[in-house]
Formats: sequence, C-alpha cells, structure tokens
Amino acid sequence: MDLTELRTLLARHARPDSTTAVDGVLVSKVDRADPPVPSMSGTVLAVIAQGAKRLALGDRVYEYRAGQYLVASVDLPVTGQFTLAGPERPALGFGLRLEPSEVAELLLRAGTGDRRRPGEGAPPGIAVSDAPAALLDAVVRLLRLLDEPRDRDVLAPLVKREILWRLITGEQGATVRQLGLPDSGLSHISRAVRWIREHYAQPFRVEDVARLSGMSVSAFHRNFRAVTAMSPIQFQKQIRLQEARLLLAARPGDVTGVGHRVGYDNPSQFSREYRRQFGAPPSRDAARLRQAVRTPAEALP
Repeated sequence: MDLTELRTLLARHARPDSTTAVDGVLVSKVDRADPPVPSMSGTVLAVIAQGAKRLALGDRVYEYRAGQYLVASVDLPVTGQFTLAGPERPALGFGLRLEPSEVAELLLRAGTGDRRRPGEGAPPGIAVSDAPAALLDAVVRLLRLLDEPRDRDVLAPLVKREILWRLITGEQGATVRQLGLPDSGLSHISRAVRWIREHYAQPFRVEDVARLSGMSVSAFHRNFRAVTAMSPIQFQKQIRLQEARLLLAARPGDVTGVGHRVGYDNPSQFSREYRRQFGAPPSRDAARLRQAVRTPAEALP
C-alpha cells in the first residue's frame, strides 16, 4: 500500500505531546536521531510510516521501519531510538494503546480463544511484522477522522475495533490475543510484571512471585523470559535503574539517597550498575538529563 496519505496525515496532526483528539491514538514526528532513551513500552500498536526505529528489550533488539508495525502486549522496560530521522525527512509514526478489555470483548464476540498448542509457552511480549494493506487502510481512515469532528465520536471507536481485529487475526495475533485471555500464560506473567513494578525497591523470592502468578517455578522462569527477554531479577534491576534516572533528573545532587530509595543499599553497586546501563555515572548522567530537551521520540515504543 502507498504510504503517502498516511505520512501526510501524520505530519499534519503531529503535536509536541503526541496526543490526538481520539482517545488512545498517538502521532509522532521526530526530526533527529537522538541517542537511545529508556522508557516503558506500554501495551500498544506502533506503525512506522517514515523513518526507522530500534528497540532493545533485555538481550533482544527489534527494528522496524516504514510499512512495518510493532505490538507490545506487556508494559516492559525498553530502550528505543529513531535511527532514520532528519529535518528534511522526519520519522513519522502512529500509535494505538491496546486495552485488554477491548481485546477480550472482541474475542468473546468472535468466539476466538487461545489458538496456541497445549503446553506451548507464552509468546514474546513484543513482536514486529510487515503491516498488511488492510491494517494500514484502517489506520488511514482513523486518522482521516481527526479532520472530521462531526463523525469522529461515532466512527472512531468502530475503526479502532477494526484495527484491533486486524491485529488479532494477523501474523502477531497470538501475542495480541493473549492480552485479552484472563488465564493465558501472558496474563500470568503480566500479573508478575505489575507486582515487580509496584514493589521494585524491595527484595523478593522468585518462588513467591511464581506462586502469586499461579505458575510453577520452572514454568514461571520459562514464560517470564519468553515474554520479557529477562529473568525476574534482571527485570527488577531494569525498573530500579529507570526509576532512579527519573528521580535523579529532579534531584541530581542526591545520588546516594536516590540509590537507596530504589532498593540499592550499596552506593558503589548502584553507581556501577547505573553506569553500565546508561553509559555514565549517576551524577554526570543527571546533569545531562537536566539539559536535555524532551522530544516526541518517547511517544511510541
């Protein structure tokens, strides 16, 4: 499918905060290839119409470019950057937040359950595919409604459901379907991910989190790594360091206090792991953050 109209619509409706008049719909326009930025992925569909983006999750790297889409079915700590973007040809992207309740409603209406084979593990939390013409056509029609306020409130929810259906029945349907299945392997891991995010500063036993998730320890380890590309302890470390970075942006002079607040009792360990993650010691990175200008590159995973 020709991406010309999609690019035109995205460029016209891009705003600094990436939001639009349609709830859950995001538009990004980025005119420079900034260094990698850590963030949480959210549960989202992201379509690139121009440019390219690279996303790192644990030891996995995902790259997607014009005409491709990415789906994230779990809110995961990622590091992303647009790799093809410039003032003359900015990167342009479309995003749609994926709500588990909406996925579940569609699955119930269609009688479509979990198509994975018994005993098969949870699918990866992030996946990339070429965008089929039917999906891109629905995205274009949704963006057109931004110029049609009279029709938008009635038609936008219908087109959003169509986009969701295209995902459910598409190449990455297994990843999206699991989002709406209350007893899927992915839903069990999502429960663990939420618990670790809410309690990231405190130590935990993997056995206890596995029990909380309703899985055996061996199944929990296997499925957690399949979804997040990390072990539970590595995941906790990522969350701790990302939270520390946010706190240091506001409190750059309190490195020891911030480290302790996110769960590090040893300041040297905190500084060492922070530098390994972000490429600079906490104090220097905090000063750099205060000078940086927030860009729309963070809006899409």
